[in-house]
Formats: sequence, C-alpha cells, structure tokens
Amino acid sequence: MNTPAKLVVYVSSLAVVFGAALGVGSAVGEVGTPPKASTHTGTGAHTGSTTDTGSTTDTGSTTDTEATTHAVGTADPTARPETAGHGESTGHGESAGHTDSAEATKTATTSQDTPGGLQVSENGYTFTPATNTLKAGQPTDFSFTVTGPDGRPVTGYEVQHEKKVHFIVVSRDLNTFQHLHPEEGANGVWTVKLTLPEAGVYRAYADILPTGASAMTLGADLFAAGDYAPKPLPAVSRTAEVDGYTVTLDGDLVPGQAGKLTLTVAKDGKPVTDVQPYLGALGHLVALRAGDLAYLHVHPEKDSLTFYAEVPSRGDYRLFLDFKHQDKVRTAAFTVKVGDATATSTTAPTTPPTAEPAEPDGHGHSH
Repeated sequence: MNTPAKLVVYVSSLAVVFGAALGVGSAVGEVGTPPKASTHTGTGAHTGSTTDTGSTTDTGSTTDTEATTHAVGTADPTARPETAGHGESTGHGESAGHTDSAEATKTATTSQDTPGGLQVSENGYTFTPATNTLKAGQPTDFSFTVTGPDGRPVTGYEVQHEKKVHFIVVSRDLNTFQHLHPEEGANGVWTVKLTLPEAGVYRAYADILPTGASAMTLGADLFAAGDYAPKPLPAVSRTAEVDGYTVTLDGDLVPGQAGKLTLTVAKDGKPVTDVQPYLGALGHLVALRAGDLAYLHVHPEKDSLTFYAEVPSRGDYRLFLDFKHQDKVRTAAFTVKVGDATATSTTAPTTPPTAEPAEPDGHGHSH
C-alpha cells in the first residue's frame, strides 16, 4: 500500500476512535460533574457526611472531595437549621432569658429578705456621713446626707412618728444606745449633736421614708479612736432598771412569726399608769440582732406598751424601749434569746390585730 493510502486508512481509524470516545463521554456525562448523590439537603449534609466521604474515597477524585465539602457548606446561610435553632438561637436565647429572669427574681427576693440597717445603700439611696471618725467623749455636730438614685441629696421625706428622720447610734458591743432626731438644713443636709461616749466602733442608722420611695433603714459604721476594750453582751434578763424605774418584759419572739411583747413600767414598787405619749405612741422599741446588728423597728398598739415584732432568725437580740414619764424620755434595755421553742413566758406569740398596729414596711418596721 502506498503512502497516501496509508494516511487515509490512519485518519479513518482516528475518526472511528474519536467517535467512539464521544459516544462514551455522552453516556457518562461531563467529567468533574458532582454526582447527584452528594447533593444532600442540609439535614443530609449533617447526618450523611460519612456517605459523602465514602463516595469521595471510592472515586479518589479531588473534584468529588470538593463537591462533598461544598454540599455540606452550602446549606442556605440565611436558613436556621433545626439544630442551630435549638442550640444557638432558641435554646440559648430562651435559656439566657430564663436565667436573667431567675437572677433578677433572686436578687429582688434577697433584697426583700435582708433586714434593715445592714446596708449603707438600698434601692439607689445612700447614707453619706460627712465624717465617720469622731473624738470619744466630745460632743460633735455630726452631719450627713442621703443621696438618691440621681446622685443628689434627697430633700423630700415623709413624716414617720412625728419625725422625718430617726437617727439611731449604738456601740457594736450593744452596750450603748442613742435615739436622736437631727435638724434639717439646706440642700438635704441633716445635723445632730452626737457624742460617742468611749473609744470603739459604733453603728449609725438613718430610719427614713423618702418621698416616692419605700421606708428603709440605712446603716454605716462610725469610729472613735483610742484604747478599745469591747464589753460582753449583757446577760439575758426580763427586767431593766433605769433612773429608779423597773421595766418588765413579757412575751417571746419566734423567727418568722409575729411575737407579742408587753412591757410594764413600775416605780418604787408601784405601777406607772401615766406614761406619756412619745413620737405619737406610748413607747418606741428598737430590736438589734447581736453579731451583725440587723435592725428591727416596732411600735406599740394604741394606748398601750404592747408591741408586735417579727425577728428574722434565731440568736441573741438587744431590745431598747424608749418611754416618757414626767416629761423625760428614758431607755430600758433588755437582752433576749430567740430560739425555735414555743413561748416560755406568760404571753405567747400572737397574730397582731388588724385594727391598730400599722402594716410592716418591708424591714420589719411596724407603724
């Protein structure tokens, strides 16, 4: 066969081969086209990743591997798969909401359960003494303000028991007690003549009702420099002697219950029946818990020296009764022990009548 004939035969053979290859290619499809099995939905992408990887391994194709990855990563970015919805948006969102709500409720409850006098600031109101250091035994013009939530001194107060501010100062060993009434000055400044009798640490309380707020008792420590030897808490006793008067306490306090306390005043062995009104009542009683000096403030029934008080816990308490007779105010002090036992005196804890004792103000105050 001559050369031209050989070339014709060769070209014809190439045409046959290319034609066959084209037919095979059409049947198989385009090279590199991702197999339909790998285009799973978003759910299949998460749950079927092993199948995709197996397909990639079977083919050994880099193109198949990229296709598999693309199939997993091309779930609509604007969609919110059920898993992500529960885990990130719905799950965490709702959980965080419930947690914040629970924390807020817990904080509010804790605040309500905290006895008065333990905090220098409450609900945005802050007790701010001009100084907290005084000289022992020296009368001092003691000044203070109460700043409000806006950071400015409060100038509006409601009258409680004939006074806008009741100012109480006790030594931390609970052996001394003063109930004072400061004078109101300009710009919300209050001033009172104060003497800390001995060196030591004292607790000062501002018992107030700012206009538009709830009644509260704020507390701060005061200091008198010098040699300090704390005294032991006076022994538990049902009687107190002051200026020739004998004051007797009857009744018990039980945690979480309204305890009825009745006090009687005698002089020279005879009952005093003409106790004079003081601060709108026949007496004024303050109870302080030994240890942290938590403050409980109560007032009596009308025209009597019967009080209703609720203490927050077991422990030792000091009771200070202010009473007025022959135009002079005197203070009788008692130490009582509060336990879980039922009343041991002749007067059992009693639910206060609804007619006379006023409603508590949230710190155990009763007006």
